[in-house]
Amino acid sequence: MSPLLVASLLIGYFLILIVIAWYTSRGATSDSFFTGNKQSPWYLVAFGMIGTSLSGVTFISIPGSVLNEGMAYYQVVLGYILGYLVIAKVLMPMYYRLNLVSIYEFLNQRFGLFSYKTGAAFFILSRTLGSAMRLYLATVVLQLFLFDDLGVPYWVTSLTTVALIWVYTFKGGIRTIVYTDAFQTIFLVSAVIICTIVIANALGMDFGQLYKAIGNTTNEAGLSLNKMFFFDDANSKLFFPKQFFGGMFIAIAMTGLDQDLMQKNLSCKSIGEAQKNMYSFTAIIVIVNFLFLLLGGALYVYANQKGVSLPMSEAGKVITDQVFPTLAFSKFGTLAGVFFLLGIIASSYASADSALAALTTGFCIDFLNFHRRDEKQKQRYKLWVHIGFSLIFLFIILLMREIATKDLISLVLTVASYTYGPLLGLFFFGILSKRPIRDIWAPVVCILAPLVCLWISNHAADWFNGYNFGYEILIVNGLLTYFGMFLISKPGIGMQPQRREDTLHTTPVTDLNTEIIDTNLNPSRS
Repeated sequence: MSPLLVASLLIGYFLILIVIAWYTSRGATSDSFFTGNKQSPWYLVAFGMIGTSLSGVTFISIPGSVLNEGMAYYQVVLGYILGYLVIAKVLMPMYYRLNLVSIYEFLNQRFGLFSYKTGAAFFILSRTLGSAMRLYLATVVLQLFLFDDLGVPYWVTSLTTVALIWVYTFKGGIRTIVYTDAFQTIFLVSAVIICTIVIANALGMDFGQLYKAIGNTTNEAGLSLNKMFFFDDANSKLFFPKQFFGGMFIAIAMTGLDQDLMQKNLSCKSIGEAQKNMYSFTAIIVIVNFLFLLLGGALYVYANQKGVSLPMSEAGKVITDQVFPTLAFSKFGTLAGVFFLLGIIASSYASADSALAALTTGFCIDFLNFHRRDEKQKQRYKLWVHIGFSLIFLFIILLMREIATKDLISLVLTVASYTYGPLLGLFFFGILSKRPIRDIWAPVVCILAPLVCLWISNHAADWFNGYNFGYEILIVNGLLTYFGMFLISKPGIGMQPQRREDTLHTTPVTDLNTEIIDTNLNPSRS
């Protein structure tokens, strides 16, 4: 595609986003920014969450990963299903019952101020790193296929990318993002389908024949590219139980304990609508991820049958993250190139814009005592926090340009395994146990747990007869945090801590565990 066409698509795309933002942010208040006034249509939330969950990393890295791992990633996706059910039946009813704006307020009500701030801080750390890494991928693609030809430096591309997100999210917040994410998800899903159809047509195959051809194609190690389930080697990172249960807890942690995605659910009118959203989202995400893997296999079948040279590293290895963009822009024609560009932009921006709003919400609610501010102060603080996180995104993107050395889907999930583990342990100790804790020690436990996990992971092959940890390290991380919380707990029934000035709600909660169980058994009460 010509740089002029690419530039025109970008300008038109962002003009539409800005128009949506203008329309949805009219009369917006701080409550609109944080909760969408609890009027978000559940079906828009469900559809828009696809774009937020998948991101540009999924859009490029998952198809690319098929060369080395076959369709093993689908084992993780199947684990997501159980994770999302736990979110819908356990976590979301609790959040609605307690009327939370920031989900980490639960930790304040259950344990105290130190646990609350620790949980909120781990979310900010994890989401900032993860979202910036996802956005980095979009800037690399734009730089490679547009701005390099125009002589634009990479830092200008990065600055422009972050600035555009800030422009259409700074006022409307979650109320705007529910609509912009749904709009962007249309292009993400369309891009996968259209690119797969283009490849199938180029090969003269229907989808059934294409899948069979993928199965008949192998990599250098002899692995069939459509192999989905791995049961033969317990030491492998692709071993089914590791992938499946790792996926389950990744879903619980990265969705159910993540302010970003839960903020959208909490903007629905009721718990019933929020649960319909979650069930619909689960069905769609399972289908869409299979389409990504099918597309990945199709890319390599096409390259194999047409004799296309794939992008290679200096070490002679295929650079899997560059396979999809390279073929889309150079081999599949203008239609596929256009939809690839729109898909990568949509997936990357849908993830980054909601993360920016969630980080702003989390910091304002959890660290700036927003309940004590008047509306004028709230708007001023929100503006500066929003700008601050945008600049942090920019810094991380520029840093990633210098240090990124592996496929990003693996890097993002590995970072999440270490940063979401403490949240997993904190929340589940609060839900499953009634014991109060010595709250001041909670930060120590949450810092030590991932460090111990890193130590164990680095020595696992020597200690456990060649065993290598995959995403299940998140489970170990959560269990260590849970055990650490038990060590700093004391006998008795966990009562709500004394009210602190940081706390938003005034409704007394004498036994959160009872309320959680009651809500799950009687969801209509929520």
